[in-house]
Amino acid sequence: MVTRLSDIAEQAGVSEATVSRVLNGKPNVSTATRQAVLSALDVLGYERPARLRPQRTGLIGLIVPELTNPVFPVFAQVIETALAASGYTSVLCTQTPGGIREDDYTDLLLERGVAGIIVVSGMHADSTAALDRYARLTERGLPLVLINGYREGVDAPFISNDDAASIELGVAHLISLGHTRIGLALGQERFVPSIRKAEGFRRAVASGLGLGAAEADELITPSLFTVEGGQAAASRLLDRGCTAICCGSDILAIGAIRAARQRGLRVPEDVSVVGFDDSPLVPYLDPPLTTIRQPVREMSISAVNYLLEELNGNRVPRGELLYRPELVVRGSTGPVARPGPVEVR
Repeated sequence: MVTRLSDIAEQAGVSEATVSRVLNGKPNVSTATRQAVLSALDVLGYERPARLRPQRTGLIGLIVPELTNPVFPVFAQVIETALAASGYTSVLCTQTPGGIREDDYTDLLLERGVAGIIVVSGMHADSTAALDRYARLTERGLPLVLINGYREGVDAPFISNDDAASIELGVAHLISLGHTRIGLALGQERFVPSIRKAEGFRRAVASGLGLGAAEADELITPSLFTVEGGQAAASRLLDRGCTAICCGSDILAIGAIRAARQRGLRVPEDVSVVGFDDSPLVPYLDPPLTTIRQPVREMSISAVNYLLEELNGNRVPRGELLYRPELVVRGSTGPVARPGPVEVR
């Protein structure tokens, strides 16, 4: 069958010149346009050129933190599914405290000949970590995409949730419920998302409550990203008179609820709690958790699209692509408790 560029162009809704660029493997064609042309070939019954056929053996490294935090399996699932749809197989590398390091995983992935790597909340998110590990990868021409934790000086695209805006949403919600003593329970201070969340908290309490930086800092408590860490941070904030607590993750929020209940306090009648992530199970907690949803699906698909563009020879923008979070109101937040009437004898 003779391949007619005009037929393919009409079916794909593009110009014949664009069809020619795709068929000849030329750069500067978007992933969506390239896919439209390939789909048109399939619909019209044309055989794809050999180099444009799906390469089911292509491997992509996917490095994520420990999977006990339920948001990271969601990242992994969406990324793996999107890669598979484009003919790539992901090699999932999971970090654990005291286990294999990210650098060891990248060495292993290079030995396996991966075509690219996506890293979720890796060493790039640690403001104290050296960045030469990423230069070593990009200097080899290996496509690399980093999710959450932007650092300048890395020649790779970053995709992040807007962490500062997330906490501002949570604080504004609590202020609207009448809370004036609001605390922030965070993970370790050295991580970029924690730094940004603290910045958002300071802005929110300054504009909404008129608090200065020193007053705001007294209401920020860092800890570990664990249930126990959230419990410890929340206990300190309750000691400081907080009636509401914003948390840097849903896991921390579960710990905050535990801390309140250990004191005989009710959530949300006595203490309101806001999480972060909108992990799959939080709607089923008791009470269902009010939280800030980071758009995991959209961020994951963008990361895959960026990587595919790089694999196709198209350089994508460096810097950071920020996604806007969403406040999801459920049962763990409520109006501030009003003191009851004083009995006069």
